[in-house]
Amino acid sequence: MEFARHPHPSPIAEERRREILVSPGFGQHFTDHMVSIDWTRASGDAAAVSSAPHSGGEWHDARLEPFGPLSLSPAAAVFHYAQEIFEGLKAYRHDDGSVWTFRPQANAARLNRSARRLALPELPEEVFLEALRLLVATDQSWVPEGDGQSLYLRPFMIATEEFLGVRPANEIGFKVIASPAGNYFGGELKPVSIWVSRELARAGHGGTGAAKFGGNYAASLAAQLEASAHGCDQVLFLDPVRDNAVEELGGMNVFFVFADGSLVTPELTGTILEGVTRSSVLQLGRDRGMNVVERTITVEEWRAGVASGEITEVFACGTAAVITPIGTLVDGEDSFTSPAVDPATSVALDIRRELLDLQTGHGDDRHGWLYRLV
Repeated sequence: MEFARHPHPSPIAEERRREILVSPGFGQHFTDHMVSIDWTRASGDAAAVSSAPHSGGEWHDARLEPFGPLSLSPAAAVFHYAQEIFEGLKAYRHDDGSVWTFRPQANAARLNRSARRLALPELPEEVFLEALRLLVATDQSWVPEGDGQSLYLRPFMIATEEFLGVRPANEIGFKVIASPAGNYFGGELKPVSIWVSRELARAGHGGTGAAKFGGNYAASLAAQLEASAHGCDQVLFLDPVRDNAVEELGGMNVFFVFADGSLVTPELTGTILEGVTRSSVLQLGRDRGMNVVERTITVEEWRAGVASGEITEVFACGTAAVITPIGTLVDGEDSFTSPAVDPATSVALDIRRELLDLQTGHGDDRHGWLYRLV
C-alpha cells in the first residue's frame, strides 16, 4: 500500500519540543503527524453484512498528515454504537540513534482479533507495520532519550459512517498517533495499592473482555473512582462465575510468584485481555526455568498465600507501566499487604530489568522481539 505524504505546514518549534521531552508525562503531548487509512465496504455487499461483517471492502487513501482534530458527523456510528478498537505499543531510542519497537506483530494480531469481535475489518500486518514505521520515521525527533522514556504509539480503528441503526458500519477509519511518554506511574517505582471491585465488572462471559475495546475501559472507570475514593491506585476485577477468581486490573494483567518457584497468572477465559507484556513475562519466566502456570486464582488464595509465605511477590504488567509491584489489597473493610520487594531477589524487578534492557537495546534479543522502525 502506498502512503501519500502531507507534511505539517507548521510543526511544533524545536525549542518547545525539547521542553516537552524533558518531562513528557503520559498521553499529554502529541507529535506533529498521524497516519490515516480509510476502509469502505464494496457496493452491493451490504446484504452480506450479517454473515460476514468484516468482508467485502477495501482499505484505501493511506496517508501521513498533520495531527489535528477529526471531522466526523454527529451521526458517526462510533458515537452511538461504540464500534471501535485500539492498540498500544512503544518506540525506544537505542544508543546508536536508531528507533525500535517491541513485538509489533503481536499487536497487529491482537488488533485483528479485536476487529473480528467488534465486527470491524481486519488490517494486513504489513500495513500496520508500515503505518508505525512511517509515523516514527517522520516524527523521530519526538522519541525521547531519557531513562524509562519512550514514544507511545496508539493505533486505533473507528466506525466513521454517518447513520443510525444497529449494524456494522460500512465506513471505517484506521489511525496512528504518537505521544512521548515518561514513567506511567511517575517518579520512583513503588508498589501500587489495589481496590477489589465486588459489585462492578469490567467484562462478562461472551462479551468483549478479550478485545482491546474502549468500552471495557469505560466500564472500569466507575470502579476506578471507587478505588480512588478508598485511597487506592488501581482496581482489581473478579469473576463471580468462577468463585470470584482474580481477572485483571483496570488496564494491567496480574502475576504471582510462589515460594516453590512457580510464576502464576490468571488463565485466559475470554474476559481477560491477552496482553503482549503478559505473554512476554510468561516466556521470560520459562527462560528462567520457572514453573509457569496459567490457572484460576482467587483473592482468598492470594490472602492465604501471603499469610503463609507461599506467595512471595505480586505484580502487575502492561505496555504503559511495563511491570509494577502490587502492595496493599483493599477488600471492603479488610486489607492485607503482599511481601515487600527485595531488589536483590525480586523476580518482578529482574524481569522488568530484562524487558527494559531488551527494549532499549541493552539486552540479548534471543526471541527476535525487536522491530526496527528507523
